Amino acid sequence: MAQAKMHHPVSWVLLAGMAALLLSQGVPVRSGDATFPKAMDNVTVRQGESATLRCSVDNRVTRVAWLNRSSILYAGNDKWCLDPRVVLLANTKTQYSIQIQDVDVYDEGPYTCSVQTDNHPKTSRVHLIVQVSPKITEISSDISINEGGNVSLTCIATGRPDPTITWRHISPKAVGFISEDEYLEITGITREQSGEYECSASNDVAAPVVQRVKVTVNYPPYISGAKSTGVPVGQKGILMCEASAVPSADFQWYKDDKRLAEGQKGLKVENKAFSSKLTFFNVSEQDYGNYTCVASNQLGNTNASMILYEETTTALTPWKGPGAVHDGNSGAWRRGGCVWLLALPLAQLARHF
Repeated sequence: MAQAKMHHPVSWVLLAGMAALLLSQGVPVRSGDATFPKAMDNVTVRQGESATLRCSVDNRVTRVAWLNRSSILYAGNDKWCLDPRVVLLANTKTQYSIQIQDVDVYDEGPYTCSVQTDNHPKTSRVHLIVQVSPKITEISSDISINEGGNVSLTCIATGRPDPTITWRHISPKAVGFISEDEYLEITGITREQSGEYECSASNDVAAPVVQRVKVTVNYPPYISGAKSTGVPVGQKGILMCEASAVPSADFQWYKDDKRLAEGQKGLKVENKAFSSKLTFFNVSEQDYGNYTCVASNQLGNTNASMILYEETTTALTPWKGPGAVHDGNSGAWRRGGCVWLLALPLAQLARHF
């Protein structure tokens, strides 16, 4: 802290000089506001807050001063330093206190309360501790790597006290931390390990700070869904092909060895990121046969075959209830048949009487 150029009695200078020799003696120094219940010889504050240094005195004290290392901050009511953040809070018969506002890390260190009593200087020291919230200063950029490669991620953070750094995989299947270090190493990465990785830095001074790195794992296409379909002549038919791949796969359709072109009469090909749909608007006999879906990207290709086959519909025969006669021309025959069938159980019943 800068020193003010002011004229002070020689006694103040002598008092400050004696303070440097007698730091181990003297009156107690209070350890700050109740919001920082630390040890008696420490005052702990967070960066940007205000630190209050209190010194208890009594009526025997004739002179009092606050020093930072060898620099006088206040002597009595007189300010010796140029730092506007240092202010006098109280100079009474029982307390002599100053406040350092907007505390920074360079304010950390020992502060001395020096008093003159009965011509005997006494001192007491308090140590100011400045805590700093964690801050991530360096982290790896998003990365794209082929499956099977090795990944190394870095996360550097600062803070006082030094923050604890952890890595975790943001995935429904991931459990707990995968690294409790600044560095995360993944050997032979798989597609299941793709996604976001979160670095967290914490030191209990403030809420943890987190940043994420996206890891993209590239792999060749894998067709997971392809099945044959039966369709009657004249109806609409659809063949589906689903494939996982990073980067996304390009799809092509073939019938036998002939590639099907987009916009071909009666056909429509719809490609999306992970699937392709081949639509037949009016299936004919010529459409039936074997079809092949080919999925490819920069890392490779794969294919799957499926069949569009004719599905025939069978006419349903009307269900015939008891006593019905399969004759659609004579309703009388149907009624007569019912009467004849009814006569049989009546004749059997008459034999018992």
